[in-house]
Amino acid sequence: MPKLPGRELVDAGIRDLEAGRETRESLLVSMARPRLEASGIDVPASDLALPSHRLYALLAADDPRTAHSRYNALVRRMVSFARAAEHARAR
Repeated sequence: MPKLPGRELVDAGIRDLEAGRETRESLLVSMARPRLEASGIDVPASDLALPSHRLYALLAADDPRTAHSRYNALVRRMVSFARAAEHARAR
């Protein structure tokens, strides 16, 4: 798969999942797992329940005033990556 914008988030998330780390990247990749796997990207299984809630809580712990906008920005970035990956796979 070509190097797509946002790939660094996916790669970091996969590494963190493999290492059992709960990070913003691992939670984001867990949230997007079905769509990423449909695009041909192997995502390690995870026992991270409610990754979207956990991601928001992690961001809020860092700075509650900006958590919502940072959460939405991360999700938009992941959606953009997933769309690009689907397009690349269809070629």
